[in-house]
Amino acid sequence: MNRENYLYGHLSAGFSIFVWGTTFISTKVLLESFTPLEILFFRFIIGYAALWIAYPHIMKVKGLKEEMLFALAGLCGVTLYFLMENFALTYTLTSNVSIIIAVAPFFTALFDWFLFKGKKPGLRFLAGFTTAIIGIGLISLQGSSGMELNPKGDFLALTAAITWAAYSVITKKLGEYGHGTVETTRRIFFYGLLFMIPVLAVLPFRLGLTRLLNITNLLNILFLGLGASALCFATWNFAVKVLGSVKTSVYIYAVPVITVITSMLILKERLTAQSFAGILLTLAGLIISESRFKKPDVKKH
Repeated sequence: MNRENYLYGHLSAGFSIFVWGTTFISTKVLLESFTPLEILFFRFIIGYAALWIAYPHIMKVKGLKEEMLFALAGLCGVTLYFLMENFALTYTLTSNVSIIIAVAPFFTALFDWFLFKGKKPGLRFLAGFTTAIIGIGLISLQGSSGMELNPKGDFLALTAAITWAAYSVITKKLGEYGHGTVETTRRIFFYGLLFMIPVLAVLPFRLGLTRLLNITNLLNILFLGLGASALCFATWNFAVKVLGSVKTSVYIYAVPVITVITSMLILKERLTAQSFAGILLTLAGLIISESRFKKPDVKKH
């Protein structure tokens, strides 16, 4: 791996996490006019269309096994993950979901080790994971009475974390087929939307496109569709392809940090000592986890 690709991989992962950490503002605004399912469907339809415009070429899949991997990636990373995360938020506290979702890198490391014979999670990775979870706990539980157990919601959040871990290792495998990042992401979106159709038939859903005549709704849905979906899934998949699923997944620890900083800058919320300590611990955990891996094999010129 050359130094330039290694750097671009980290920048891509960092960019994806930065945008995903700010999406809560857009989602919060849109929830006044749309249901969580409607937001999910519209953002990925927009993302899918944008990726076709960006790269209007049909992908040639090499076999049934590869096609099945694309289907699994769409099912896990788009349909199941977002549906379970959204429904978890209706049953349990946001703080619970934030902490539970953050265990995704741990499951990613386990899946990579068991399924693809990757490196066994070492002590540094586990130490970084523990440090980050403590930090995220401090951030998520600030100003609340603590973490309350809500079995249904907490289980959905845990399952969401597991499905994202599965998505990460599947996209790592898909990267071996040599397709471009845009066309890979687009095919994943296709299956994600396909598996979403049965849900649309069961749960309350309406097109109601007149709601998008509201400029605030339109700008926020475009941000989620073009930025958080099309662009960020592409940059995340590129990072996984370059860095690997485990190394990329630890960036998930930074999502609560970005959320807190964004709340300060946009919503004018106050940074508490507890949040500041949580930010430091979370970033320390990310750094410790990253240091578990060997340095890239950089060719000297």
